[in-house]
Amino acid sequence: MTRIQKTLAALAIGGSALAAGAPAFAQAAAPQAPAAAAAPAPMLTIRQVYDKMEAAGYRNISEIERSSKHGYEVKAYDPQGQRVKLRVDPQSGAVTRSRFDD
Repeated sequence: MTRIQKTLAALAIGGSALAAGAPAFAQAAAPQAPAAAAAPAPMLTIRQVYDKMEAAGYRNISEIERSSKHGYEVKAYDPQGQRVKLRVDPQSGAVTRSRFDD
C-alpha cells in the first residue's frame, strides 16, 4: 500500500467513526425543550367579568356577550354616567376598548 492509500484509508475509517458517533453526540448536545409550553390563562366566566366591571366602577351592566373575535362585549354605564360599549379581554378582564353606546 502506498502512503497516499494508507492516508486515504485512515481518513475513511476516521470519517465513518465520526459519522457513526455524530447522531449520538447530536442527541446528547441538543437543548432540552420545556416539558409543557405555558398554557394560556383560562377564560373568565360571565360572572367574573361582571364582578370586574363593577369593581372598575361600571354600573347598570345590562349585557355581557362572548365574542369569538374580541373576548367579551359589555354594555354598561361608565363612572361618569355615560352609556358605553366595552370590549373586555377574556383572560384578564381588562377593558381593551370603550366607546359611547348610542
